[in-house]
Parts: sequence; structure tokens; C-alpha cells
Amino acid sequence: MSDRLQYSQRAAAARAGFSDRTGRRIEADPRLPSQRKPVRGRTVSDPLAAVWEPVLLPILRGDPAVQAITLLRHLQLTDPESFPDDRVRRTLERRVRDWRALNGPERDVIFRQTPEPGGMALSDFTDASALGVTIAGQPLAHRLFHFVLAYSGWEHAAVVLGGESFPALAENLQNALWTLGGVPHEHRTDSLSAAYRNLDADAAADVTRRYNDFCAHYGMLASRNNPGEAHDNGAVEAHNNHLKTALDQGLILRGSRDFTTLADWRRFVDELVARRNRRREAAVRTEMAVLRPLPARRTTDFTEVVARVTRTGGFLVHTVFYSAPSQLIGKRLRVHVYDDRIEAFLGATRVVTHPRQRGRRDGVRVHCVNYRHVIHALRRKPQALAGSVYRDGLFPRSEYSEAWTALSAALPRKDACRRMVDLLWLAHDEGCEAELAALIADTLGHGSLPEAHALKQRLEPRRRDLPDDTPVALTNLASFDALLEGRV
Repeated sequence: MSDRLQYSQRAAAARAGFSDRTGRRIEADPRLPSQRKPVRGRTVSDPLAAVWEPVLLPILRGDPAVQAITLLRHLQLTDPESFPDDRVRRTLERRVRDWRALNGPERDVIFRQTPEPGGMALSDFTDASALGVTIAGQPLAHRLFHFVLAYSGWEHAAVVLGGESFPALAENLQNALWTLGGVPHEHRTDSLSAAYRNLDADAAADVTRRYNDFCAHYGMLASRNNPGEAHDNGAVEAHNNHLKTALDQGLILRGSRDFTTLADWRRFVDELVARRNRRREAAVRTEMAVLRPLPARRTTDFTEVVARVTRTGGFLVHTVFYSAPSQLIGKRLRVHVYDDRIEAFLGATRVVTHPRQRGRRDGVRVHCVNYRHVIHALRRKPQALAGSVYRDGLFPRSEYSEAWTALSAALPRKDACRRMVDLLWLAHDEGCEAELAALIADTLGHGSLPEAHALKQRLEPRRRDLPDDTPVALTNLASFDALLEGRV
């Protein structure tokens, strides 16, 4: 501007290092750009000006949870001419959002915690169906029990076949503690609402008491997060996703999600978790130094049911029929119900073990039958096989089911029952269930019907007699005299 007193506008701008356009703008308004900021105003009229304060604000103040779309529908109902469509929806949503930020209720704040060594362990159940695991080609509906130490991140995972129940929690939590080799100060779970589902008040109180007794046995403080507040259990919630992602990646590298048996899938989970824990060894050593010692023994991790063995050769547990040896008919058994099995005791002697089954929602009875329990009675009454309510559960393998299908289709009912019972007796008497199943499949594959006497002949070469000329070295009896003399 000083040069402008002596030079033209172009020359003065050039001397100052400005362009002609900048020189003209400065000459027209010498204020700095920060001083010339225009005050932004509305370019169109406020479409909510007539209704915001008299109509909408009273509703918001009455209940701040009301949604903007609800307010818009209210306006369309009370004044359809002014608000015929959703054109003002985004404007209304922004207005409600800004009002809540300035005038809405206080919101909850998450306080992140600094974990201390040996202070807290957390456990949770997480659905694993998205992994797409199959057992022998059949989809496996299951959950994972996941235990995590908050400080070191050491974890333990187990496959759970049923729901979130006290037996599943107690058994797998004990396995985690004994695998770890120590006990943390506090154990936190979610609200355990699934474990209380379908329980009356007395049963729910019993579960609460048993869980508190369980934690007291290990000297742990039992705590739960508030219902609906998953972040209270956040340390394990995050690990759930990490674990399932690692399992999914491991299954991709494996090349198949199908496992021959459930034990193979459980072994796969254990091996992957062990590899993950090896990366935490330094932090685990720090935590192990302050963990409490384990008690002298484990505590109860099952529910107990008393059941009577009926004349039908079994007993009921949670609407499921389980078979038992016929000698136990009329006896009362104490049944320990775990997540994946049941164990029945007569006094202190375990007499029956079965894999755990779950009842069906349609009311159809589920049967879990071991053919060895009833084969002696069935051999005396083979005709009972055809109409037995648990006939299909008698067959230990699919090959036996296929044999029954073929026999019942080709032979009269009496002959089909006799042949099938003979096959089951042969499998039991010779202890050759798997080998006989292979022979049955081979026989059916050649278009013939299996017959126990013929198949038994094919099993004969599998037997091996001890040779008569086996050398046996006998101990010299004089050595015992020397031993006795030395003791004297």
C-alpha cells in the first residue's frame, strides 16, 4: 500500500510479490482474510421453525429416548399439509441429535481397568456354529467355554455340547484351574441368565448357592457383570472373537472342517490354544508367582438326579431314556449329569455311563441305548426287536442299521428279527463290533444278506492261539533262600 502511493496498481503488486488480482482485492478491502470471514447464515428458511419449540421440544423433554422418525410421523399425523413427506427427516434427525448432546440425560461411562497379576479371571460361553465344524459329515451345534486371565491373557477353551448350564461351567472351570495350576483372586462371569432359564425360583436359588459354594471351595471371589452390560466382562468378550478367528484360520490351513470324531475336534482346539499360550509365557510366569494354590481335591461339577430303573430296562433323566443292565431293574440310581455324559451309581459303584443326550422340543422321546444292556433279554425274545420303541437306538453303527433295513425288506418279520439279533449277539459275544460292521458292509455290497454263522467263520482267522513252544525262564528257588537269609 506504500508503493501504491507512487506506482500503479500493477507495479505496486509486482513490487510486493502479489498477483494483479490479489493487489486489486487488497486495495478494495485492506482487512486481513481472518477479519473478513463472512458470517454463515441460512440459505433457506427453517422448515421446523413453527413446530420445534411449541410442539417437538415438550415431547423431547418428556422422554429424551423418543426417535426423530417418531416425531416426524407425529408431525405428519397432526399437520399433513405442512409435512406431506419425509423431506425434512435429515434436518429433524440432526436437530434432535444436537439437542440431546446439549440437553440430553447423562450417559454411562466405561472405566477401563488396569489388571493386576493374579487378580481376576473371566469366563464366558460363545457360540461356535459359525465355524462350520462337522463330525463325520454331520454339522456340530456347540459352544466354546472360554476362560481368560485378565493380566496375562492365558486362556483355556473347551467344547460344550449343551447350553450354558452350571455343570458345563463348573466342570470346564475346574479343568481350566487345574490346567493352569493356580487360583486367581476373583472369577467373573456374565449374569448366567441362560443357566437360570426355565428354572423355578427354588432351582435358580440352588444354582446360585452351588456356584457360590464352588468359588468358596477354590477361595475365589465370585462376581458377575450387570445384565446387558457386556463390557463388564470385556476382557473375555474380546478374546472370544480372537479365539474364533484363530480357529477359523486354523481350519482354513487344515483344509477341511470335518473331523472323524468329536475327540479330534477337541484335540484341535486344545493344540491351538496351547500354541497361543506359549506366546504369553513371560506374563504367565509373573502371574503364576501370585496365584493361590489349588485345593487338595476337585469339587462337585455335576447335577445329581435320582432315577429308578424300570422294567423297560432303563431310566429317565431330563425326559431322555437311558438303558441300564437288566440286573439293575427296580434299583434306584444316583445319576451325575455332566455337559457331555451321564454317570449312574448304585451306592458308590459306577454302573452305567452314557453320552449325554438332549430332549426334543416336539415331545418325541429320545432314547440312548447300549445294545449290550438288553441283548441277553432280546436273544430270548427276538421278535420284540421289530416293534421296539428304541429299535433304531440299539444299532451301534450305521452298518447294523443298513443290515436291518435289508433284512426286513427281504425276509419275513420273524426271520429278519432272528438274524438281526444274532448279528448283535455275535458283536457282543466276540467283542468284534467294528470288524463285524466291516464284514456286514462287504456282504451288503455284494448284494447278499448278512448271516451271523457265516460271518463268524470269517472272523475265525482273526483269532490267534498262543504257541506251545514259548520259552519260559523259571527263577531259581535258591535265590529266595538267599533273600530270606539276607533279611534275617
